[in-house]
Amino acid sequence: MRIPLHRAALPASALALLIGGAVPAAAAPRSAPASHALAPDTVFYVDPDSDATHQALTDLKHHDLAGARDMAKLASWPEAAWFTGGTPAEVESQVRDLVRRAGRAKAVPVLVAYDIPLRDCSQYSAGGAQSDAEYRAWIDAFARGLGDSKAVVVLEPDGLANLPADCAPGADPTGEQTAGRLADLNHAVDALERQPNSVVYLDAGNSHWQSVGNAAQRLIDAGVGRAQGFSLNVSNYFATDRATRYGTWVSQCVWFATAGPEWARGHADWCASQYYSPAAPNDGQPGDAVDVEDPSTWHWTDQWFQQNVGSPSAGELAHFVVDTSRNGRGDWKPPVGKYSGDPQTWCNAPGSGIGDRPTANTGVPLADAFLWIKTVGQSDGQCNRSVPGGTVDPEYGVVDPAAGAWWPEQAASLVANAAPALTFNPARH
Repeated sequence: MRIPLHRAALPASALALLIGGAVPAAAAPRSAPASHALAPDTVFYVDPDSDATHQALTDLKHHDLAGARDMAKLASWPEAAWFTGGTPAEVESQVRDLVRRAGRAKAVPVLVAYDIPLRDCSQYSAGGAQSDAEYRAWIDAFARGLGDSKAVVVLEPDGLANLPADCAPGADPTGEQTAGRLADLNHAVDALERQPNSVVYLDAGNSHWQSVGNAAQRLIDAGVGRAQGFSLNVSNYFATDRATRYGTWVSQCVWFATAGPEWARGHADWCASQYYSPAAPNDGQPGDAVDVEDPSTWHWTDQWFQQNVGSPSAGELAHFVVDTSRNGRGDWKPPVGKYSGDPQTWCNAPGSGIGDRPTANTGVPLADAFLWIKTVGQSDGQCNRSVPGGTVDPEYGVVDPAAGAWWPEQAASLVANAAPALTFNPARH
């Protein structure tokens, strides 16, 4: 889950027109049917056979009562279930089994479909289907497994923020792999949306990755207009308020480029971004420079959207969900100069804590839910902070577990650092 920085500036020739342009009348609402949306009182499914449950039993067996209690607290909260491979028959059976168990519990499961070809640029979370055809057969089976059950699906984390063309310079010289990725995601959206009660979110990365315009355009290209919306911050650590502000801009940018003023159609690249707002003087005076690390400076981007997008209703805009499983203390910033290479701030960030509890009652108009999408306590991979030849993570003094492996020490740390402090889920007690 890397976080390269990109900037999207508005062409100077269009700036004057856009800043002074009239806000158009509202476009026709795009509200999803109730069956494809989340109600604020949605109850999410808690898996009784989770990693945290097993750890609680292990701790109890070893007479670690405090540890067992912490893990029991963690186990009382809903987390997403990840589906990362297998044959079409296997994934269909596994998905059907989960949604049936959730249905019996009168709860809504959160599922992650994570099998796109060239997944994670063949890095820590490498894997995925071997071809576009294989992937489409897999996602069709995944969709069949949903049946008519109510379910949230987070579709292919990093799949859009890390396109094949982004993997390395010259990684996709003809663009064929990137075009295949977008076609696969469009196919997946349609397959999942055919199910009568699915709630589908394409993944858009996080607020420190693609610029607003880039994220919006990629979502448009992948079919977000036919889904409920998009997901943010999956497996990352950025604070919830940053994610919701960024997500609101991305949603407004999608509207601007598809349903906004005629002169804006097809121009998501004109949207102001979290990296550089063309509305800001950027003259070095206090409050005038836009700093991606300081949301208090983002008012220039807010101003651009107020002037050029106005206030479309929530029903006209794509909605989003935010992964809050590890963002209670925000993103990790290593001491300046500690690492000469990439410190891999996205990988097993030390000192992190669980964030907002899972809920569909967020208080943010476009945020359908805060969810624990990344499994709390599972490793991001074997980080080495780019130390040449290193296998040991210098932040922990050990070789980190492989991506997706349960790491008891990290789980305990995330619980201890939770903000707000972790309690038992009142809905379960």
